[in-house]
Amino acid sequence: MAYSGKTIAAAKSVLADRVSVRQAQADRRLSEIYQRIPQIRRIDAELRRQMMDLAMAVFQSDNSDAVQNMAAKNIALQSQRAKLLADAGYPADYTDDKPVCSECGDRGYVGSRMCTCLAELCARQQIKELSVLLKLGSESFDNFRIDYYSPVPHPDYGVSARDNMELIYEQCVRYAGNFGKDSGNICFRGSTGLGKTFLAACIAREVSNNGWSVVYDTTINVLDAFERVKFGSSTEEAEEYTEQVMSCDLLILDDLGTEMKTQFTVSALYNIINTRLMKDKKTLLTTNLTLDEMKERYTPQIMSRIEGEYTTLFFFGEDIRVKKNRQF
Repeated sequence: MAYSGKTIAAAKSVLADRVSVRQAQADRRLSEIYQRIPQIRRIDAELRRQMMDLAMAVFQSDNSDAVQNMAAKNIALQSQRAKLLADAGYPADYTDDKPVCSECGDRGYVGSRMCTCLAELCARQQIKELSVLLKLGSESFDNFRIDYYSPVPHPDYGVSARDNMELIYEQCVRYAGNFGKDSGNICFRGSTGLGKTFLAACIAREVSNNGWSVVYDTTINVLDAFERVKFGSSTEEAEEYTEQVMSCDLLILDDLGTEMKTQFTVSALYNIINTRLMKDKKTLLTTNLTLDEMKERYTPQIMSRIEGEYTTLFFFGEDIRVKKNRQF
């Protein structure tokens, strides 16, 4: 998964803390045993000395007998140590420094591949980062309220806002739950206050929880970062952020159409959309613009990709924020 350097660094820090805690616990157990069973301290010292002697013997010629003798002594000492622990009521591995992850030994990587333990920490860290923007404590599929939408058929569309939202909700749940490289791109389109941002946040949370890298931000913020990088006023963090926008598994651009329209922003938006399509990276757009307004605002190149490569989910009905306010 294409996690940002910031996310990976934070996850590695958690992993390092885990290792420090684990080693401190092992040290405390060993100190406890040395106090209760002093013979084990002497055995451990002898085992360390034997390991040094064995390492030297391996590189000497005609050393097979010596190596075998040392190995036999080592086994005898290990057996004596285990018996002393057992007699005192301890398991044989009580003083062992056991890693939490047996796959990588808490190193975070198996060879050059990121271990599942570090990937899980990255996913958790990403949720924390998303939570700053999305308030993910409340924005989840379980908290979506379909009863805010009218059950009365809309005169222009022939179905009710509630029936329409039930279909959209089901599509969003499936998309998030089954997200992968074969998933498509989505455009949420409709007026303000109809749940577009809420459902986009739900998707971000679910997809991130499943271990995929997600960038969720407003179109204004994303294009501002690209502009700062382009014109030389960026920081290292902004440069890393724009790289993450291009490489993350799922990019969610909220409020498309609220950004200032300039030659640069239109060009940058085309670059983001087109590059991610070429890389087979998935994108979700939300916009309050009508289709005609989008065609007027954006170039034919942008619109051909949105209309041809994105599934549009159309939201309609009464602003649910207004309905919520009426209840109080």
